Amino acid sequence: MERLQKVLANANVASRRKSEQMISEGRVAVNGEIISSLGYKVGKNDVIKVDGKTIDQTKKIYYLLNKPTGVLSTAKDEKGRKTVIDLLLPEDKDKRVYPVGRLDYDSAGILLLTNDGDLTYRLTHPKYEVEKEYLVRVKGIVIRKDVVKLRKGLKIDGVFMKPKFIQLLELDKKNQSTLFVIVLTEGRNREIRKLFESIHHEVKTLTRTRYDFLTLDGVERGRYRSLKIHEVKQLYGHTQRKLT
Repeated sequence: MERLQKVLANANVASRRKSEQMISEGRVAVNGEIISSLGYKVGKNDVIKVDGKTIDQTKKIYYLLNKPTGVLSTAKDEKGRKTVIDLLLPEDKDKRVYPVGRLDYDSAGILLLTNDGDLTYRLTHPKYEVEKEYLVRVKGIVIRKDVVKLRKGLKIDGVFMKPKFIQLLELDKKNQSTLFVIVLTEGRNREIRKLFESIHHEVKTLTRTRYDFLTLDGVERGRYRSLKIHEVKQLYGHTQRKLT
């Protein structure tokens, strides 16, 4: 049994303090009865409603991971290769979180992990148009004509692929490479690599630097942090606005 406000906070309904305020305002019901006592405790089989809407008591977990290269974006690998779950601390490995979408084995950067299926769907379905930003360095000097081709989009393997945004950041003539920033909203399998392969430039390094409004600030490569409640709510809010 746990205090009602703690259960509400764990389910990301609101912060503990805000949950206490909602209980005091008579907005929370347990098994059909309005609860106003802050000391009230509930079990996992109790039906809790906030403003008439049933909540899921399962504690929602959200991690922002700075994935290194050479790590699989999956919870388990039959071949025993290193996965993103292997990067978690021992106490976090049994929490049954899963990657949101994927980030290639040879790519690095932001990857979200969660057990929230609803948010995962919102962040990965193309209709929500969630932005993912990448820093991409390719071999060779990319000429203006080919940058225009990328901006207009290309049909590859029968599928039209077009970045939402692409900008050339640097021409490194000494090392014969070109640096780009690219924003995608769909993110098909190996889309960026295929786009550059179509103009005959191989990707050297690829790092996802932004997922919607989330960045890598403060998170070293191979490390992770929990998302704050306001960040989770902001992710939900952004996907909701995309449909209005």
